[in-house]
Amino acid sequence: MEFEHVRAEDQSVADALAGEVDRQEGTLSLIASENYVSRAVMEAQGSLLTNKYAEGYPDRRYYAGCEYVDEIEQLAIDRAKELWGADHVNVQPHSGTQANMAVYLATLSPGDRILSLELSHGGHLSHGHPVNFTGQLFDVEHYHVDPETGYLDYQELKEKAESFEPDIIVSGFSAYPREVEWETIQEVADSVGSYHLADIAHITGLVATGVHSSPVGVADFVTGSTHKTIRAGRGGIVMTDDEHAEAIDKAVFPGGQGGPLAHNIAGKAVGFGEALTPEFDEYIQQTVDNARTLGETLAEHGLSLVSGGTDNHMVLVDLRDSHPDLSGGTAEDSLAAANVILNANTVPGETRSAFDPSGLRIGTPGITTRGFDEGAVEELADHIYRLIDNHDSEDVIYEVGERIDELCAEYPLYD
Repeated sequence: MEFEHVRAEDQSVADALAGEVDRQEGTLSLIASENYVSRAVMEAQGSLLTNKYAEGYPDRRYYAGCEYVDEIEQLAIDRAKELWGADHVNVQPHSGTQANMAVYLATLSPGDRILSLELSHGGHLSHGHPVNFTGQLFDVEHYHVDPETGYLDYQELKEKAESFEPDIIVSGFSAYPREVEWETIQEVADSVGSYHLADIAHITGLVATGVHSSPVGVADFVTGSTHKTIRAGRGGIVMTDDEHAEAIDKAVFPGGQGGPLAHNIAGKAVGFGEALTPEFDEYIQQTVDNARTLGETLAEHGLSLVSGGTDNHMVLVDLRDSHPDLSGGTAEDSLAAANVILNANTVPGETRSAFDPSGLRIGTPGITTRGFDEGAVEELADHIYRLIDNHDSEDVIYEVGERIDELCAEYPLYD
């Protein structure tokens, strides 16, 4: 990646791009929401489709010259339908949050009620946090995970739904290591006459391959990101049935967006095609196996895991028992100094500030893309614990950093 054309026009941007290439190649990303796309996806997303306006939908555009955009978007739609078994798919949302916005626009009016998982318990900003448009436009109530078990408290969800009478219940998460009981939540939604939006942003790949149960055909609406575990580039997606198809399409365009990003949709089409291969099934299974191994190894070192383990691609470490004086932010900084990149995260029953919480969220999609298996993950988990336990030791940070450099070379990002 030489960026020769950028360098000829803008040396400063080219230098920053080259620096980012070195950073990604020379660090191990354990951020649960990050992954690495293939060169094919990058080539599609960086294509001259960025030049093309294509407001509307295939065969219903407001501009001429969209015949190839139509072809590509239809490929993305058809492949998404095959991956997730959805009746109707809209691939135009620019992100998972904008996919959620489309569902709200299609179903709610300002002041209507949302019941969702609280952010500090693993929810997402776009599920109704006060700083987000959802919290500003709608009346929001939250359900939680049981702080003792770390599992979703479905009984509390049911009781809150009965008393709050939401217009829509949002399921899904940004930081929850267990499988979600979609049918249980749908039963609650049906009992109170509510819509059900299942946000699978983190687990699109797990759902597509059947490693995680699917809310498609259960919930009224399913949204997701296309760049976490599905590796199809940055963007969002909405899936629903034929009954709600027209309302969703109108909510995406013209309700919440103008022209779609045709180059991103091309990346989605390529990535969805890759996800339909047997190799992708193997990748997802390895991602989950690696997360389980990571959690088990960290637990053997004495670290507490929220819910005691994981069913998906992430583990949540609660530092309060093993390292009560250590914040997640300080641990994150020490790990980053050794080129291990992850993020501090709130944990159920959080006692610290959300800006410097008590936990760490650790994901395996990125390192699995690089080729890590359980053996490599065990070693990495040992290094992670050593860095946490010696977070203020420059010697340990240096020694571990040297080994991380070797692991990055052994498992290159792009051959």
